[in-house]
Amino acid sequence: MFQVMRIGENRVDVNFAGKLDSSEMRTGIEQLAQQSEGIAHGRMLYRVGEFKMPTLGAMAVEVSQIPQLFKVVRRFDRMAVVADKEWVRKVSEVEGALIPGLTIKAFGSQQTAEAEAWLQR
Repeated sequence: MFQVMRIGENRVDVNFAGKLDSSEMRTGIEQLAQQSEGIAHGRMLYRVGEFKMPTLGAMAVEVSQIPQLFKVVRRFDRMAVVADKEWVRKVSEVEGALIPGLTIKAFGSQQTAEAEAWLQR
């Protein structure tokens, strides 16, 4: 499952769980691009449920969409990642350190309120 919802003028929430195939990945990236259209200095709440590695086809779609993903990411200043798995949180924060202009902070699944508060700062 990859669900994208626009929440207000500068916020997008993403919910991800399970194992993505190429079709779901393509649709999710398209939804993210559409829902974030017109956002500047945005905020994103990214909830990661039960994570399973995507299929090879899904990873190929993601790699082929890197230019589109960079365009989307530039619309955001802050991203809060809420996830159970420690390694998902760590990888998210490392990604944030590698993407200029984007600050990513990770939270445990019981810390959604803290993630929301951090996004509002």
